[in-house]
Amino acid sequence: MQIVTALGHALWMAFTMLWQIFWGLSLGFLFSAVIEVIVSKSEMSKLLPDSSAKTLTVSALLGAASSSCSYAAVAMARSIVRKGGDFTAAMAFQFAATNLVLELGVLMWVLISWQFAAAEFIGGPIMIVVMVLFFRFFLKDSLKRDAIEQADKGIAGSMEGHAAMSMSEQQGTWKERLSSREGWIAISHSYAMNWAMLWRDIGVGLLVAGALGAWVPDSFWQKFFLVSHPTAAMIWGAFVGPLIAVASFTCSVGNVPLAAVLWNGGISFGGVASFIFGDLIILPILNIYRKYYGGRMTAFLAVTFYLAMVSAALVVEGLFQALGWVPHERHTAVVDAAITFNYTTVLNIVFGIVAVVLTVIFFKTGGPEMMRMMEGGEHHHADHYGHQHHHGRSE
Repeated sequence: MQIVTALGHALWMAFTMLWQIFWGLSLGFLFSAVIEVIVSKSEMSKLLPDSSAKTLTVSALLGAASSSCSYAAVAMARSIVRKGGDFTAAMAFQFAATNLVLELGVLMWVLISWQFAAAEFIGGPIMIVVMVLFFRFFLKDSLKRDAIEQADKGIAGSMEGHAAMSMSEQQGTWKERLSSREGWIAISHSYAMNWAMLWRDIGVGLLVAGALGAWVPDSFWQKFFLVSHPTAAMIWGAFVGPLIAVASFTCSVGNVPLAAVLWNGGISFGGVASFIFGDLIILPILNIYRKYYGGRMTAFLAVTFYLAMVSAALVVEGLFQALGWVPHERHTAVVDAAITFNYTTVLNIVFGIVAVVLTVIFFKTGGPEMMRMMEGGEHHHADHYGHQHHHGRSE
């Protein structure tokens, strides 16, 4: 009976977290879908020819205007490399595509507080700068050359079809795309596919967060995160955050509910940031790096990315402490949430209607067929003005 009660408590916590974040997810995915249609990335590789400051800035902006799914971001980065784009710029794009996207910021704000959203958008560029410095000082040309040769083999990883769609050619200006019927069909497709890509991560993240929130006592977290030793807690949190992400196996927005639980338990402010950053070194993605770039480059990326995440978290922690922006409240609304009729209910209804409308459009305009082709590693579609494009496994 106690086991049933414990399971029920964990599932209820997971459900209340979903209730709190649904409208934020729907809004974030709508933002992402609109940006996907507005921003053409078909010439991305030509825009990223080197690792200059200008190119890296363009790379980060294009990444921020791309998918929040880590798997899709990794596939798109490999596509950039294969089409002749600079390797360092491709990795910067990958970081931005998972850490500088609007839906992540919306969820961080909704679930915890605005300071955490700000930390992600400030910490992301810092992390890219640290990564670039590590690449310039420690990445040997021979290792990079071997990685590019491996990438050119075109070994499939994950989300290849979505990467091909995101980088396909778009016709007309962004205003024409956004005001056309075809543009809104494309928005509905992108919106539905964001849900399709991320529902597993979101579901696993909610279940893990619900279980930890319900079963693990605060006393354990406080000891684990060294709460009684503030300086040690700040350093330990930054170092352990990405490792918890690796252990949780979730990524992208799926990490946010667990981040709220960790903050509630006592992890440092920078530890939350490094935990969210950690989605690019979870084990399934490390395995994709191995396929894309080889074992030696995978080891180099894992170490470099980890150190970049820790460094960015420590800088963000120090900066926010100096500015007095680190929140003092630990009991986040999502952990102590109850379902009542309030602004969350109203927003869930509004964005539930948005979800229904866009999903209906998705099903009526060939979305499921396109998704099946994408899952098979290819994407064949007519662009917004009727031109046919085909993208196979070789991208």
